[in-house]
Amino acid sequence: MAVLSVYQQLADSAEQYAERPFLHIPASALSADSSLAEPILQPFDSSYADMLSVANELREQYRDTGLRVGDRVAILLQNKPEFFAHWFALNGLGVCVVPVNSELMIDEVSYLLEHSDVCLAVGLSHKLSLLENAAADTGLQLPIVSDTNIGSVQLTNRAAKEVEEVSLQTECAILYTSGSTGKPKGCLLSNEYFLTSGAWYRDAQGYCKLDKGVERLATPLPLVHMNAMACSTMGMLMTGGCVIQLDRFHPKSWRQTIRETEATVVHYLGVMPAILLNMPAQDGDNFKGQIKFGFGAGVNPVHHAPFEERFGFPLIESWGMTETGCSNCITAIVEPRHVGTSCIGKQPAGLEIKLLDESGNEVAAGEPGELLVRAKGDNPRKGFFSGYYKNQAATDEAWQGGWLHTGDILRQAEDSSLHFVDRLKNVIRRSGENISALEVEATLSLNPQTDQVAVTAVPDEIRGDEVIACVILADGVKLEKQSAVQVLEQARQSLAYYKLPGYVVFLESLPLTASNKPQRAELKKLAREIVANIDSYANCFDLRALKKK
Repeated sequence: MAVLSVYQQLADSAEQYAERPFLHIPASALSADSSLAEPILQPFDSSYADMLSVANELREQYRDTGLRVGDRVAILLQNKPEFFAHWFALNGLGVCVVPVNSELMIDEVSYLLEHSDVCLAVGLSHKLSLLENAAADTGLQLPIVSDTNIGSVQLTNRAAKEVEEVSLQTECAILYTSGSTGKPKGCLLSNEYFLTSGAWYRDAQGYCKLDKGVERLATPLPLVHMNAMACSTMGMLMTGGCVIQLDRFHPKSWRQTIRETEATVVHYLGVMPAILLNMPAQDGDNFKGQIKFGFGAGVNPVHHAPFEERFGFPLIESWGMTETGCSNCITAIVEPRHVGTSCIGKQPAGLEIKLLDESGNEVAAGEPGELLVRAKGDNPRKGFFSGYYKNQAATDEAWQGGWLHTGDILRQAEDSSLHFVDRLKNVIRRSGENISALEVEATLSLNPQTDQVAVTAVPDEIRGDEVIACVILADGVKLEKQSAVQVLEQARQSLAYYKLPGYVVFLESLPLTASNKPQRAELKKLAREIVANIDSYANCFDLRALKKK
């Protein structure tokens, strides 16, 4: 019988790998951000059979609430065992999940709940207040329940709906990603998206070859993002491997955790190698013989070779987006990897690519151009996102001319290897989080101390990008550090900590277009010049240490 959903893949894998471990979460990760008075001392372990059993029990509880195929449920379950169980259970009913990041502010959660049209929200008991306050903030009449109390919900007064069968095209999740517009866009992701992503990992060769029933994949990445949901989870699910889910990246304990959990594969963001290399060397730094490879993106080219030499395993750089899924990614899985050059490998067999200049013409070899991609064959959108929810115009723009316009700038070397250059879109990529500059600008502009604001990215050796706010102060406001701190602190009331400006620079004027919009290229150039020579700019203030306080 053909597998048509993520839940069916779990059931199929449970037949093949019943007693093999599917999920391991260290005790420290279970205790993190917990409401329990005492720390949890034992890790969480689940076999494939155990996970299916729990998912089936939850599925029946959800069925009794009145949920139907095509409904949507918000889940705020962090990187906990509950996320997996509830996702599988809801998918078994053909219900789409909308993962909610617990780091978001109330108004950000309000937007997700309202925009996604969820009919139910489920959260960990100590996080329910965030969901409740977010719903109340917009007057949203939404049932909200803890993950242990699903049976208390009964969805009523619902319009009649034709019964649908679960299929490959049934919605599996909506993941929100910041783009070039102020508000996050909801990426509609089908069962096919997740299954083809998992199949890519299952069938990968070279450095990324997975041995069935053997691998143990450690990831600190959040389950509200594509990498953890569609890549690591689906890759292990389709090969009988074990997901080692961490709550987040803990530099001081990372090496010990990787040893103790017997991980054979690790997932990373560029910020992680940078931080680990900055830590004092230890006798146990080299993982040769244990770790087969690290899979990720954005490692600083300067750090790439030193990391591999010190830690004893290759960092396999990849390019992908929430919109593309894993099945349409580009990955340096075979040599030559051109370590230290931001190489992401060569064009994969199932993907068509083009690199275009600003006029829409294909660039010459070695020249940078925007990457356009589509799947080969009669279905150019196979494995891609289904579209942006409630935003057909943005979907059409992304797929203009039958190609997905990625907004990323690449160049192709003489040997056909592809190298990441920069981002065309106005997105700041900080520690793996996509941040819309326009969203931050909109928040900062509400501050009465600011007259004009423009936000862009500046390089950060540890985090990839950092947010810088270029501000023209309102009349009468003192040009001093305390004013910069006030700009950050007021924004803290509306934005997640990682979106806050790490730098604030006060300027007399901003580079503007004829229509008084920021000249993004000039702004970025100016900001980089200022930060690179910050000691020469008395009006630029480094506030990075204040971001998470």
